[in-house]
Amino acid sequence: MAGRTHTVTNQPPPLIGHDVYTADKALVAAVERHTDPGLLDEVHGELSALGKTSGSAQVQEWGAQANENPPTLRTHDRYGHRIDEVDFHPAWHRLLGKGVSAGLTAAWNRPAGHVRRAAAFLIWTQVDAGNLCPLSMTHAAVPALRTEPALAEVWEPRLTSMVYDRELRPAHHKAGALFGMAMTEKQGGSDVRAGTTRATPLAEAGTYGLTGHKWFCSAPMSDGFLVLAQAPDGLTCFLVPRVLADGTRNPFHIQRLKDKLGNRSNASAEVEFDATWAQRVGDEGRGVRTIIEMVAATRLDCVLGSAGLMRQAVTQAIHHCTYREAFGGRLIDKPLMRNVLADLALESEAATTLALRLAAAYDDGGEQERAFLRIAVPAAKYWVTKRCTPMTAEAAECLGGNGYVEESGLPRLVRESPLNSIWEGAGNVQALDVLRALQREPLALDAYLREVGRARGADHRLDGAIKDLLTELADLDGIEGRARRLTERLALVLQGALLVRYAPAEVADAFCASRLGGDGGAAFGTLPSSLDLASVVERARPPL
Repeated sequence: MAGRTHTVTNQPPPLIGHDVYTADKALVAAVERHTDPGLLDEVHGELSALGKTSGSAQVQEWGAQANENPPTLRTHDRYGHRIDEVDFHPAWHRLLGKGVSAGLTAAWNRPAGHVRRAAAFLIWTQVDAGNLCPLSMTHAAVPALRTEPALAEVWEPRLTSMVYDRELRPAHHKAGALFGMAMTEKQGGSDVRAGTTRATPLAEAGTYGLTGHKWFCSAPMSDGFLVLAQAPDGLTCFLVPRVLADGTRNPFHIQRLKDKLGNRSNASAEVEFDATWAQRVGDEGRGVRTIIEMVAATRLDCVLGSAGLMRQAVTQAIHHCTYREAFGGRLIDKPLMRNVLADLALESEAATTLALRLAAAYDDGGEQERAFLRIAVPAAKYWVTKRCTPMTAEAAECLGGNGYVEESGLPRLVRESPLNSIWEGAGNVQALDVLRALQREPLALDAYLREVGRARGADHRLDGAIKDLLTELADLDGIEGRARRLTERLALVLQGALLVRYAPAEVADAFCASRLGGDGGAAFGTLPSSLDLASVVERARPPL
């Protein structure tokens, strides 16, 4: 009789030991859609290998360990020398090393590089979102550095390398390097032009000494940083190496690490520059224009990161409800729970489909696609990242009390979920960026309308939404107060158009009915009951 009360029943098995990539039908379909057929076997094999790694018990445990043991700052060594180093748990280095070796910084010089990297980013987010920060910064630094070919020649081979080298030493001694970014200051925030960090020209052409404080510096243990500072002719972009060519440490004083809501495995810092040696990137006074390509790439990564969190959340919710029984049957078979799960699955698939479409536009690189990205990236960044928080919270609720307990992993997803909406320009910044594109770049709106127009005639609710959008776009005077509403509609219409063209009929029907046709409530789980919700849930379900 002893111990009988501790017999465990009616609990799902751990969701481990499966291929995260092949289990995601929406992601696989998007990769196939945007990849040359001749490359598909190679790309599928690469992503499936990463998917199996991501779904393994060992790697999932590394993700938990990295978050349970956050980084710590060491400003001085035992002898009193200033070192400004951040110590990480070994699990962090294992994760970051696997991310680099999986090509998460290598998109720029590979065929279908952005699509395969986007899929990998979405997969790897489901292990630990924190280590994606240095991977994202490193990837995104490449287009900014290309404005200075001499700097790109030195750094790009190391930034796009698949070798992780954690040691702080001169770049020319390393097979791989990582980059961070320091833009914002305490008095300016998103208004980077309000920065007061000064750049004083040095004797060697193109070199400067930087003095000032940065309120947010991403990935402070990186090998180099893109930094904005005020040069004699205005705000300018600079490259700040962590270690100088002769092996000495560049003055880079880490004042403290941020104590963040989520993203606990990753270090974000406040830093001081004191005559810190830097090289100019781009012309003086054109810092924002130089760094904007980096910002655009990191904004796409915010979309991908949120899509990854959404996918992990809905996977955990469906997995739990597949095995959990209540009130005489499995939760997944209960009509109301099925409605909730289907709604979550719709949100996840719409985010994944849109994110991979944006990555494909980067691979194309043509004028039409660049114009399309000018509106689509900030609109997607605005909407997808905002949907992440209510979705992960609803997924946690699907597990009941279990979803509020740290061991389930859902609280980590909920804490992480607001981050991508806040970083790289919060919601208002994205909405205003959309307005600037609409008002100043007619090719951008034309490219967007061409994209959604390809789905016209396939669904009457989508057609109605496009018509209403055109009416709103016809009057941009005084539109700033409506910028969020307009940006939301741009994103939803684009998602609907993509799903109508590419998703199974039951997915497109449910999305258009609830998101475009008004036949749905404000909370998840309010889809029309007449829809084929069982098929929507089944499409999103991980393997048994």
